[in-house]
Order: sequence, then C-alpha cells, then structure tokens
Amino acid sequence: MKKNISLFLMLFLSVLTFAQKTVSGKITDEDGVAIPSASVTVEEPGKDAILAYGITNSKGEYKVTFTSAEANVDLKVKAFNQKPLTKQISNSDQNLNFKMDSEATEIKEVQLKTKMITSRGDTIAYDLKAFDSKSDRTLADVMKKIPGIEVNTDGTILYQGNAINKFYVNGKDLMEGGYGTINNSLPKDAVQKVEVLENHQPVKILQDKVPSDQAAINIKLKNSVTMTGRGEVGIGADPFLWNIKLTPMFFGQKSQWVVNYKTNNVGEQVENEGNILAFGSGWEGKRINAAQNDWLNVENASTPNLPVKRYLMNSVHYLSANYLTNIDSKKEWELKANANYTNNAVEREDYRETTYQTGDLAGSKVINSTRNDFYTDKVKGELIFTKNAKKGFFKNTTSFSQFWNGDRAVAVREGRTGNESVESPTSSFQNSLSTIIPWKEKMVNFKSFINYQDDRQTLQVSPASYLLIPFRENAQSPIGTINFAPGSLAEQSFRLKTLDTSHSANISFSTKGWTFTPQVGFDFSTDKLNTNFDGITTSGNPNFNGPAYENNLKFTEVNPSASLGINYKSEAWSLFANMPVNFNNIKAEDDLRGVSKTLNKTTFTPNVFAQYTFASFWKASLNGNISNNFGDIKSAYAGYMLLSPTGFNVMDPNNPIPQTTTSSAGSRIEYRNPLNNLFFNVNYSLSDSKRNLISNPILDPTTGFTLMQYIEQENHAKSNRFNVEVGKYFPKFKTNASVSYGNTETRSDAFLDNQQFENKNNSQTYGFKFNNTYFEWMSIDYNGSISRTTQDSRGGRLGVNNGYNHNLALFFYPIENHTIGFNWDQVNTSNGTNKYNNPFFDVSYQFSWAKKKIDFELKWMNVGNRRVFETYNLDGQFNAITYTRIQLRPSQVMFTVKFNFK
Repeated sequence: MKKNISLFLMLFLSVLTFAQKTVSGKITDEDGVAIPSASVTVEEPGKDAILAYGITNSKGEYKVTFTSAEANVDLKVKAFNQKPLTKQISNSDQNLNFKMDSEATEIKEVQLKTKMITSRGDTIAYDLKAFDSKSDRTLADVMKKIPGIEVNTDGTILYQGNAINKFYVNGKDLMEGGYGTINNSLPKDAVQKVEVLENHQPVKILQDKVPSDQAAINIKLKNSVTMTGRGEVGIGADPFLWNIKLTPMFFGQKSQWVVNYKTNNVGEQVENEGNILAFGSGWEGKRINAAQNDWLNVENASTPNLPVKRYLMNSVHYLSANYLTNIDSKKEWELKANANYTNNAVEREDYRETTYQTGDLAGSKVINSTRNDFYTDKVKGELIFTKNAKKGFFKNTTSFSQFWNGDRAVAVREGRTGNESVESPTSSFQNSLSTIIPWKEKMVNFKSFINYQDDRQTLQVSPASYLLIPFRENAQSPIGTINFAPGSLAEQSFRLKTLDTSHSANISFSTKGWTFTPQVGFDFSTDKLNTNFDGITTSGNPNFNGPAYENNLKFTEVNPSASLGINYKSEAWSLFANMPVNFNNIKAEDDLRGVSKTLNKTTFTPNVFAQYTFASFWKASLNGNISNNFGDIKSAYAGYMLLSPTGFNVMDPNNPIPQTTTSSAGSRIEYRNPLNNLFFNVNYSLSDSKRNLISNPILDPTTGFTLMQYIEQENHAKSNRFNVEVGKYFPKFKTNASVSYGNTETRSDAFLDNQQFENKNNSQTYGFKFNNTYFEWMSIDYNGSISRTTQDSRGGRLGVNNGYNHNLALFFYPIENHTIGFNWDQVNTSNGTNKYNNPFFDVSYQFSWAKKKIDFELKWMNVGNRRVFETYNLDGQFNAITYTRIQLRPSQVMFTVKFNFK
C-alpha cells in the first residue's frame, strides 16, 4: 500500500510540475474581419500530438491553455477558405493576434464523415455508430463499449469512475434519475450521439456560480420528434417459460412519455429499472428510493457471485409509466408524473457448512440449509412540478409508496426444521420543495423535506422449539438456553412510525467568480417503536410475558444548524466548500424498559472539494470531510427482539447513545483526450471512523445462534483505497480496451481493544475489458477480473480467498442477417486446498428480418445444465470458513421475437 501511495503522489506531483501557460488573441482575415470557428492548436515541435486546442468565437477570439516542458511550442491556425499558418512561440503566457491570407479551396468531392469523439467546452460527444456491433440493439448495448463510460450491473452509468447526476433525452429529464428503462429499451437506431456534459450543474440559475464535480449524460436523438421503443416476446418449455418486454416511447419538443411492461420467469431482474440512480443537485431538494425498514427477517439462503440470470428463480410483473409536459408557453415549467407497480415472487435454496477455526469454538461445525419464498407487491406514484430557468428555480416532488411484502423460509439446522414467515406492510409518503428566487444581485433559497413512514412487521417461527436460543438475563449472568414447548408458535410483532423533516433557508452573494452562501437549517425527526414477543416455553425457562421482551421506545432528534457555503468557478478552478455547525440534541425514552438517554453536542463537519483543470485534457482534485453519526432507534431499544430466527438482539440500556466520527480525504487525477481516444483516472482515499460502542456477540457453538450485545469501548475502523483505470479506443482496429487495478485495505477493532484482536482485510482486484468489431464476420466482448482477499482475525491468519471471474460474448455473422452467439461466464474461487470452478455456457441463433427490423432468436442457456454453485467464504467476526452450495437455474431453451415499435 505504501508503494501505491508513493506512486500516486509522484504521478499527482508530476502533472503539476510544469506551470500552466495561456495564449489568447484574435484571428482576422486580410481585411480585418473576424474569423469565427477557426481551430487553434498547440503542439510540441517535431511531435504529432496536440497539447491543447481551441475554437474562435463569433468575434474571432480564442484562448488556449497548455502545459509543456519544452522551451518553444508550435501554434497552428486553420480556417475554411484561409491559408493555414504555423508559428513557433515561446512557452509563456502571451497575447497573439493573427491575420490569415485568403486561399480558395477547390472541392472536387464532398464527403460528410462524422468524428467518433468530439469535444467542445465541457461537452464530449460520441457518435454511436462508431462503437456498435451487428449484435447490438439498444442504447445500453452500445454504452458499455464507449471509452470513459461504464455501466454497472445495477444499471448505474459511470463516467471516469463516478456516477452521473442527470440523464437527459434531447435535453429533458423525463426519468428523474430512474433512467434504467430508457437505457435498456431505447433502440440504438434512434440515437444520433451520446453527449457527456462534464462538471454539470443542472440548476440553470446556479451555472457559472456553483460548480459541480459530476457529469451528466444527454442522449441526442436523430429526430426532434421521435416515436420509438422496443419489444420482445419470448416463450420456452420444461417448465413453461415466458419473457415479455413492451416499452413504447415518445420524445417530442413539448412532451415526452415512456410506458413499460415487463414480465418473465427466466431470471431477468427487471423490477429495479425504476430505481433512482441519479440524484441531481442538492439544490433541487431531496429524493430517496423509498424502502422498508427491514428489522424482522426470516433466514435467507445465500446468493452466488454470478450474473443474476444464473440463479434467480422468479415470476415478476413490472409496469411503469413516465410522463413529462411543458405547461407554459416559454417552456420553463414542467409537469412530470411517474408511477410503477411490481409483483414479484422469488424462490431460493442453499446448503451451508460453517467451521469455526480458532478460540473456544475451534473445530465446531454447524450444518444448515434454507429454502425461501420472497413475495414483493408494491406501488409507487410521484408528481413533480419544476421551473428551471436562468431567472429562477422551483421544484416540488410528492411521492407515495405502498408495500405488501411477505417472506417465507423452511430452515434446517442440526436436524431441526423451522417454518418461518414475515409479513411486512409499509406506507411511505415524501414531499420535497426547493425554490431559488433572484433578489437583486443575490439569490434566496428555501428547502423543505417531509418524510412519513409506517412499518408493520410480524415474524413467526413454527414450531418454536426450532429456536433453542442462547440467553442471559443480564451482562453478568451465565449463558443459558431457552427451550420452547414442542409444537408451539413463536411470534415477534413490530411497528415503527417515522417522521423526518428538514427545513433550511439561505442567501447567496456572487462576485468575481466567488459565491458565498450563509444558511440556517432545522431538522427534526421522531421514531416510535412498539414491539412484543410471544412464545410458550417449557417449565423453568424465562417468562416471555414480561417487559424484557417488549419495547415502547420514542427516539427524537432535533438538529438546528448554521453553515457557510463557499464556491468559486473559473476557467481552470472549481472549488466548493461547506462549513456547517450542528447543534445535536437526541433523546431516547422508554418508561417500560427504564430507558432515558440524552445527548447534546455541538459538531463542526466541514466538507471541501477543489478541482484544477489544465492543459485541456487534465483534471486534478482533492477532497476532505468530517461527518458525525449519533446512531438511531436501532441503537437504543432495550427489550429483547427476535430480529431473525438465528437469535435475539438487545442493546444495554446503560450504554450511551452511539457516536461515530468519520474523517476522510481523497485525491484524483483524471485525463480524457477525445483527440486520441484515451481516458484514465487515478484515485486514492483514506478514512478513519471512531466509535464509542463495540459489538460483543454471544455465540452458541452447538446451534450456531447468536445473541448480539454491545459494550462501551472506543474502537476504530480504518480504510485505504487506491484504484486506477486506463481505457483507450483504437479506431483503426475498432477496438475499445481498458485495464484497472484496485487495492483496499481495512482494519477494525474486533471485540477487545488489543492489537491481536484486530480484524484486517486486504483486497486486490485486477480488471480487463475488451471489445472488438474489426471483422465483418465477428464481434467479441470480454470482461474479466482477478481478486485476492487476505483476512486476519483474532491474532491469526483466517485465510486467503482467490477469485477469477470473466464473461466472454462472441457473435459470428456467417451470412447477412444471420447471427450465431456464444456466451461464457466463468466464476472460480479457492481457499487453500479448496477450489471450485463454475463455468456456464449459452448458445444462440438469430435471424434478422432487416426490412421490418424484426429479430427471431433461438437461445439455449446453461448448456451444461449446471444446477449448483459451490464456493468458500471467510467470516472474520467469528473466525469461520463457510462452504456454500446454492441452487441455480437449470438448462432452458427460449424462442424470442424482438422488434422496434417504429
């Protein structure tokens, strides 16, 4: 790690060694008339590499900034119908004006040829046709191949390793961050180019005042009014299989809409397409992915480190609709209405053998298996009013979500079988308001956020005798075992009502690139928790009717705050900092359990980011912040709760409110050059979290059940992360390739404040991506990674876990409109002498009816009919190694018809 840090610092300092120089001036013709759109480039003498470039504006003015170690550089100017000129200039800041001689250009033949990657200002545009292959059909298929852009498995789009903050289509944000539907279903033929808007500030009134370090994506369609979309209908047999996708879309100048219905039982996880993946700017208010407070859970079967389609046993129906329209003649006001409904059933099954390595449990082995049925039934609606103009901003978002979820499990542990179920209805309501009003030369911003959620959950275990839970009355008493009456039912009931509110007001002053924003805020939240456990025990065991198994807890947080925001933006520098002072007041009360805790603390939590852009293609940045977390209601309950059939959890009422202070810092160097199609970034970050409570679990080696408790003791969790990624597109060979390396080291105190009881984890990952469309008869995509994880705990080496994953997709085009596909997923794991290789193969044949743009596909998935996944995992908390065998999807054959709506 020290070598990584040194290497990063050397690289960081080397790019800043030479001072940045700027050449500016004006370019005119022989008569002194300004020449717009002339190109000005700076090159090192004798080298065919552009250091920097610029384009003259309508007044003929240009400005080029560059960095070079040479004493002199070549400045070249080119313009249509003008004679090109080259002048060697000194490597210094200077102002140079040029007059160009007229030179008529005889054009024998005009051939329009779009460049693959073009750049202008903070916008980089990619011509989609330059990166697609014959097998690609949707925008997502091509986006994965564009240099500098990545698409994660959850659909999140990354640019230079960072998540984007907006996803536009023809400049409009229809999906409000839930862009997965469009990315997966927009036909590539409808797209002209993909634009990356670097350092994108989505709030127009703040542009050139409040900088941003995030990029946005704008999909520019070929037509300003487009009716399009994608559909698939597939069926299979043994058992009966279906996969239906219908996603019509309309993109107009005044309105846009997308309707999406997807259903399948073939393992495609379509229900997450509506998740918010891009959250925009904090000035727009607050948006969250509504989720349940999942306190109570059945035992869950494991999931393998495989593509979801290999193991997901599902039956899903997902319906969504998104609509946007302008409601005024100036097209400043927008109304957006979004809704989605999910009905999903998932089956899962596994077998586990856990062997404890050290300590009193050394040699103990627990064998268990779990079979699950998970049921999701939820609906969400959202209404958004937005005005985003240079002279004002307004946004109000109202959303409502309702869940009717239920989970089931049949768990077998050491020969005992338990039937488990959780019912969990949840209602959730949010409203977010933000408005920015110009006031003379100032801006006034008001923000308000309200969130109310009501969670009800009931966990049942039958028979209750399955539990055999280890138990102690207090921290000093010896451990015992609760024995339930044979055939009885154990039931844990739970209800949590949550209200979160946040209100703030600020005023911004701008002068000479600086913007100062003093702000006052008031946050208030309250949680009301009521729980009860009921179970019949055998004689001589604890009584479950007492208050020890009940909670009636109220947890309140009041947080007034005052802060100063500082922003600066120039051509080369971007700076934003926030200096908040928070007055934290927390109170936890439960008269039933004798809980009465308070905390009053003033904290200073600064957040700073600085970015420097130089030599046209380089960016260097530093960031740092301090944050505090004072726990929540999960850290204050004092009545025993059966959160899972694996054991009771409880917090000691005498423990103080948890306090975690996290300090973190990071640095980044980024290079993106569309002229030679080269992109890379280097990142280093470190963090230290100081906590006042540490876990003290009690484990029964016979049953494997755990009683979670905590003790008051200062402890730390530290991490260092280093990663680098380099990507380049080779147009001559139609090849895009990238390599990456990551090293993460974490250290955390285990159960005692002693070096020999420290958990240590070091993970190294090597990645390689490659795609090629050079040959007319073949295209190839490859994505591979090698990982190595070393884990030490309780003073000894727990183990070393090695992994190798890859995905290879080959497509052959032997005859026009005919495609033969081959897909190979490989997942290997090893731990010492234990090694498991898991290969998966798919083959397909597709005929394309080119005239109608319809594809007919026959696909055989999991050709080898591999039914289980085997792997080893390390558990540092209990010094254990777990062998896991997980049920997978069997071999299946599908016939699918694919088509565009237009």
